[in-house]
This record gives sequence, structure tokens and C-alpha cells, in this order.
Amino acid sequence: MTSLDKPTEDTDQTPPGEPGEGDARAVTEAALFEAFGGIRGMVETVVPGLLFVAIFTINKDLHLSAIAALAVSVVLVVVRLAMRDTVKHAFSGVFGVAFGVVFAMFTGNAKDFYLPGMLYTLGLALAYIVTTLLGVPLIGVVLGPVFKENLSWRTRNPGRKKAYAKSSWAWGLILLAKCAILFPLYWWSDTTRLGWVLVALKIPPFLLAVWLTWVFLAKAPAPIDVFAEMEAEEQAEKAEKERKAALAAESGESEPEPLPGRHRRQA
Repeated sequence: MTSLDKPTEDTDQTPPGEPGEGDARAVTEAALFEAFGGIRGMVETVVPGLLFVAIFTINKDLHLSAIAALAVSVVLVVVRLAMRDTVKHAFSGVFGVAFGVVFAMFTGNAKDFYLPGMLYTLGLALAYIVTTLLGVPLIGVVLGPVFKENLSWRTRNPGRKKAYAKSSWAWGLILLAKCAILFPLYWWSDTTRLGWVLVALKIPPFLLAVWLTWVFLAKAPAPIDVFAEMEAEEQAEKAEKERKAALAAESGESEPEPLPGRHRRQA
């Protein structure tokens, strides 16, 4: 039976030792959760801002609202430390809230609590777009180490580079759309309305960007595990050294001892 006569099901089977489509999607999903903090990371980014706007809506007290938001951020970090969990997402939340608190306290305008985060979102959107135009999509720089491929996708995996470019465009445009909503509210609306809209826009755009990234990467070629390649090269070098040492030892044992008289005649 020729290859053209074989049933279609056989051509879809994954060769032994290679990840199937379901495995690739699962790996991509796990990597995205690790990189962006998962559900817990999203909750930790929402709670401080939600607490700030809720307290300010009730009593219009900037100081109490700011202190409460900062305190809950610190508590979230302490909880992670107590559970010996990764704290990078919680720490980033603390720094973001701290900048907002300092800025709002300095200006005396409660809306300025949100301004550092909004400027960060705008800067991040531009970074996604600019790095993609330069041929080094930011999402690939972020996810490369998570997939154990580092930057190998730039020169060795063009299909994956294309997927990273699409993902970075998605992130950049989604964040720009978010900024297009928030900045007019910052200029022309009150603190309460800005705060609630910002809380409402915290997770949905993020989930949309993560979902699009998952779609693009799940269809892309598998990542090149450069860590495994480096380990294999080290093992090969070690084996080659051991082989050469064994050959040298064997040749040294089999080489006959020179006669003393022959050395004197040669001299």
C-alpha cells in the first residue's frame, strides 16, 4: 500500500516522542498561567484598586482609601511569603499601588492614584508595538524563557516568531484601546466613575489578550528547547573526553618499552 493509499487517520498520528496537539496546547496554557500569574495574579491586581474606589465612593477620604489599598497589597505579599509561593506578581502590585498612593498624596487629587498605572499601560502598549516593528516581539522575550527556548525563535523558528508578532500586536492594540477609554475619563470625569470603569476594565482586556496569545501559540510550531540542547552538548562533550581518555590509556598500555641501548645509539 502506498502512502497515498493509507487511511487519513494514520497521517494525523503524532510520532513517538513528540508532543501531540493536545499536549502543545496544555503546555502553552500552563506557560501563560505561569507568566501572567493565573487567576490569583488577576485577583491580586484588582483588589487594591477595588478597595480604593469602594472606600472613596463611600466617604471621599483620599488618605483612608490610599492607606487601605496599600495595606491590602502588603497583606497579599505577606500571604504569598507565608505560603512560600512566587511573589513577583504581588510585589509588582505593591509597587504599582505605592506609586499611585505617593502620586495622589503629593497632588492631593484622588484621580492621580490611577495615573501611574495608566501611564504604565500606555508605555506597555507602545513597547509591544515598537518591539514587534523592530522584529523582536516583546511577548516572545517574556515567554521565551518560560518555554525554555529563550530567543531561539528569532532565527531558528520563523513560524513561532510570527505567532509572537501576532500576539504582541494583539496586546499592544488591546492596551491602546483601554487607554483610549481611560484617559478621557481621567481628564473629564470624576474619581469615582474613573475608578469603577478602571476596575471593570482590569480583567476582560487581559483575558482577551491572553486568549489570543494562546490561540496564536497553540497553532505555532513547537518551541526549540535550547536548555535541553545545551545539556545534550555538554553530555556529548563529556562522552567524547571520556572516549579520548580511554583511547589514550589503551595506547599507552600497548606501546612497547624502548630498549636502553637503542637510545644510546641514537644519541
